[in-house]
Amino acid sequence: MKALNKLEYLAIMAITLTIGLSACNKEYLDLKPKGKLIAQSTSDYNLLFNNTALINTGASVTEFPNGQLILGDEVLSAEPYFSGGALRTQRFFRYDQDTYNPEDDNAEMKGIMTQLYTYNKIANEVLESTGGTDDQKNALYAEALANRAWCYFMLVNFYGKPYNAATAATDLAFPIITAADVAETKFTRATVQAVYDFMIKDLRDAIPMLPVNTSIRARLSKAAAEGLLGKVLVFMGRYSDALPYLNSCIADLPTNYSVALYNLNVTMANSGTAGAWGYNPSTNPASYQSLYPTAWLNTENIFCKQVNAGGFNAFNSDILLTPEAAALFKSSDMRLRFFSSKASGGADLPVKGALRRNSGTVVQIGVRLADVQLLRAECLARSNRSADAVTILETFRATRMPAADASVNMSDKTALIRFIMEERTREFAINGFRWFDMRRLSTDPIFSADVYKHRYYDTNGKMTEYSLTTDRLTLRFTQKVLDANPGMTNNP
Repeated sequence: MKALNKLEYLAIMAITLTIGLSACNKEYLDLKPKGKLIAQSTSDYNLLFNNTALINTGASVTEFPNGQLILGDEVLSAEPYFSGGALRTQRFFRYDQDTYNPEDDNAEMKGIMTQLYTYNKIANEVLESTGGTDDQKNALYAEALANRAWCYFMLVNFYGKPYNAATAATDLAFPIITAADVAETKFTRATVQAVYDFMIKDLRDAIPMLPVNTSIRARLSKAAAEGLLGKVLVFMGRYSDALPYLNSCIADLPTNYSVALYNLNVTMANSGTAGAWGYNPSTNPASYQSLYPTAWLNTENIFCKQVNAGGFNAFNSDILLTPEAAALFKSSDMRLRFFSSKASGGADLPVKGALRRNSGTVVQIGVRLADVQLLRAECLARSNRSADAVTILETFRATRMPAADASVNMSDKTALIRFIMEERTREFAINGFRWFDMRRLSTDPIFSADVYKHRYYDTNGKMTEYSLTTDRLTLRFTQKVLDANPGMTNNP
């Protein structure tokens, strides 16, 4: 299948051109190379799903959709590290209007678009493939639909306004692309409502045909689709509709490999005792935690997708956790061991109380068990079922800290919802999840008055604030994309 993968790679790369990301021509891609294999059999289409867990299209970290790691309000930056960071990082951090040069590619769409092409190709062709049973074809078709929905969840949260029922029918998002046609160059941006409806339909159509058990964690299971649909509905503010899908996700977890929360009290124990991941308090602060499980082995991944962290979680010191976010952790919280008070190499950090994440070179952004459990707790709290929400929270927190410190003693609905958001920050700090939460909470009456800022400290310790405006809740397309798609409008 090496020849198949090469041909498909060429086709996948060509779709990025369609959105203005490279150059090619349809005649070249229409050729069926002599002696080469193109996808025809059901097993060929099955193999096309392989190697799609890592979202990138090349060696450069600027091609990874990881801008969300920089955009959350849990981060700060300071000299002497900020000025040495990538220009793209600096622009994201300042909430600049344009984060890329006119001739650049949008990293937040490029890698995803290559995968979207693959999923559209499978969805459009697999039912007519040869050699497979109807059940096999339907399962692959469903998997393509659900993967496509995951792509659009990312794209709508980069390029569409946060979902607001009052304006979603007119707010512009991302073009809905269902054809695997590399020659198409005329795209119209769909509305936020249309994209959400599209995702919901794909997922609802897919769920009945998806298997409970998949061969590997990188293949999308029934539970993963249910968890994703629940999350989509949460982002629409439809909490009572989301909860049954989130519950079904937990009920339908695969049984042929482990899907469970790690007990960080064990895995992050000091090296030489019970620690499974080699944490060492004398060496990890200056380096990074390299033994954290890879995405396809991580039992907390229901469905694995990952991106390069751009060094923010490993060997760079330009994006740091704020003292305020660091203060959300109890001292016994084992998640603190994913952070260091030292810069990469061992120097003291320039801002007192700030922390550097040192948990590895990639960030896992697929359907994660921790995310589903915290979303379940949130839906329960918002549905006036505080006791049930607390039960989930305490069970979850007991895997992150000693049980005696994991209790949650509150019943007030609003306070509990805010606590859950803090728990999400503790769990996913500098992993990009906070940015997506900030977007959806911007339309939530409980949080709509919250102000989001980034703080930068120069070499003298002087602080400058960069405020997040409503316009900067969406990313802009580069001029390269707009030139390739005449008539497509940009975000403010």
